[in-house]
Amino acid sequence: MTDLKTLYRRTMMMLGIGKVTMTTDAGGIQQVQYETPLEVRGNTPRLMEFGFSSSLPPDSDVLVVYLAGDRSNGVVIASGHKGSRHANLKSGETVLYNLWGQYIKLTEKGIEVEANGQAVTVNNATQVTINASDSVEMNTPLLKVSGDIVDNIATNSKTLKNLRDTYNGHHHAVNGVQPGSAEVTSDIPGEEV
Repeated sequence: MTDLKTLYRRTMMMLGIGKVTMTTDAGGIQQVQYETPLEVRGNTPRLMEFGFSSSLPPDSDVLVVYLAGDRSNGVVIASGHKGSRHANLKSGETVLYNLWGQYIKLTEKGIEVEANGQAVTVNNATQVTINASDSVEMNTPLLKVSGDIVDNIATNSKTLKNLRDTYNGHHHAVNGVQPGSAEVTSDIPGEEV
């Protein structure tokens, strides 16, 4: 009878819910400190899916599994943060988000990226290719490119700098002037492009 009571007690104590008070994201596994109405536990490992990592903000909810019902041997297996969770997703939609309102949302109609007034950076790419069947539109007051630009790449090898240099250095023949056998040309354009 005593073994049955112990088994029942351990089974009832295998799961717990708490609130995160601190997260440590150093080393091979993230550890959280959480509290319940009955206790505060630190250095509790948090398991995450491969290829995805996040650092829980304070006040996040966690679901803790206690191995063999031992409250000193817990592992966080699920988490959520009510204040930043995206609600009202349609069936099949997925969103990757953070505490500051930035997100990537995968919908049936397309992909939405919200930077929320912050920079978006792509690092260390050897090449970035955009395959758009209709067009690429950039709504910006200024487009800056540190290198050169080539258009119509299938049929053109000249860069925008080549065209600009050619235009800035070109001359026109002056018609109707006959100074003998000399050829008269105009000055280069007064305003460079």
